[in-house]
Amino acid sequence: MASKTLFQSFFGRLIPAATTQNEENAPAYAFSPEQALAQYAATGCMNRTFYASAEEQLDAVLKLCKRLGPEFIARTAIHARESGCMKDMPALLVAVLAVRDPELLERVYPRVIDNGRMLRNFVQIVRSGVTGRKSLGTLPKRLVRQWLEARPDETIFRESVGNDPSLADIVKMVHPKPATAEREALLGWLIGRKVDAEALPEIVKAFEAFKADPSGEVPDVPFQMLTALELGRREWTAIARRAGWTMTRMNLNTFVRHGVFEEKELVRIVADRLRDPQAIAQARAFPYQLLAAFKAADDGVPAEIREALQDAMEIATANVPKIDGKVFVFPDVSGSMRSPATGFRKGATSAVQCVDIAALVAASVVRKNPSAGVIPFEQDVVKLKLNPRDSVMTNAQKLASVGGGGTNCSAPLAALNRKRINADLVIYVSDNESWVDAGAGRGTATMREWGEFKRRNPNARMVCIDIQPYGTTQAAERDDILNIGGFSDRVFEVVAEFAAGNLSSGHWVDVINRIEL
Repeated sequence: MASKTLFQSFFGRLIPAATTQNEENAPAYAFSPEQALAQYAATGCMNRTFYASAEEQLDAVLKLCKRLGPEFIARTAIHARESGCMKDMPALLVAVLAVRDPELLERVYPRVIDNGRMLRNFVQIVRSGVTGRKSLGTLPKRLVRQWLEARPDETIFRESVGNDPSLADIVKMVHPKPATAEREALLGWLIGRKVDAEALPEIVKAFEAFKADPSGEVPDVPFQMLTALELGRREWTAIARRAGWTMTRMNLNTFVRHGVFEEKELVRIVADRLRDPQAIAQARAFPYQLLAAFKAADDGVPAEIREALQDAMEIATANVPKIDGKVFVFPDVSGSMRSPATGFRKGATSAVQCVDIAALVAASVVRKNPSAGVIPFEQDVVKLKLNPRDSVMTNAQKLASVGGGGTNCSAPLAALNRKRINADLVIYVSDNESWVDAGAGRGTATMREWGEFKRRNPNARMVCIDIQPYGTTQAAERDDILNIGGFSDRVFEVVAEFAAGNLSSGHWVDVINRIEL
């Protein structure tokens, strides 16, 4: 009979040695510069998180950019915007290109700076000086002018909502040359000049007419332009009747305060809008945004609309695949996961915490894979049963209500090993800041438990979904381990492909490298 002691000693040498320490000074594995930038691009919102300030995140990204070539930076910016629907991070990477590689900047700019919010982000970052320059410069100014010239007058008007800088500030910086009398009047109106009112676009005329006489028809303009005026139930009802999907999701409580839902027809209109699959797709909604709306809804929000939010969640997570074999999901419910998912932001901190996203991923997988097991963990595993027939929203809230202690990422694997339970795929959703299980031994406790698990399940695979950008992991990247980051529902597709053996461990970096410039 083979010596167990000898075998364990040999096996221990196969566990990769830890290469760094995490934010809790516990053993961890550092991502490659490419993997780290990909993680920041998918999860970084440039706000303070549980372990890192916004300044520390910014510094980390800029240091990574210095170690990477401009082409990878350009591809990462495109990926973060087009696939990850991120805002601050892709704008920062484009601002880096303005200094590093103007030719690439010109190619990437239209794909990343695709709306007024992104334009303001880009200009703000460049002028802050963090990337090495404080003025826009000749090429960025030309690109901004081209952005303005490529959009019709009504779009320019609608995109003028927002400050620091405002679109008016940007117009003053770049001095666009209007091609028509209508555009000349619009730009003059934006920057506060006296203009020929008759030359203004019709939408601006309607807005100015309503400002002069609020008893008239409520114009179809961004509602933010109207909130400075004294609006009553009539005006808010008109706004709610034609609001877009995102504006509706974000203003349910506002509609309640202004009596919009006293009209039964408006309740039906809003509910139908929220559960409209096409509208959800066009809004590029993250499932966690629906959870935020559901959690934030006041008692006055009608039950029909609450049910519509649950329907919308089922639609938003409909692409969660059925995965062959036995699956376990390990949502991290420790104290650090109580951090806001998009970081602390003065006046605009999200009500959705990291634990909500972990719970949402677990609940979504269970909904499509009823036999999947869920093992929440903090300093140890947390006992909790989920009903796969319950809605994603219900199970996500149930999961997010437990936990709160220290972080022990190896705990769920250790529990499976103790009971000799087999599985084909395990999915972690965590911030990876494990410290309770730090101790003597080679590598991390998670890798040691994974090694034991693999002895019994040689074909098993592990996916680690990271929802905070700290640059380390508890599970070293290799053929049977995939580290990915992000909030979007596209993460589910990647998990399924990896589980089926169709992806390499470095998938996220591979996807970025395949982007055409």
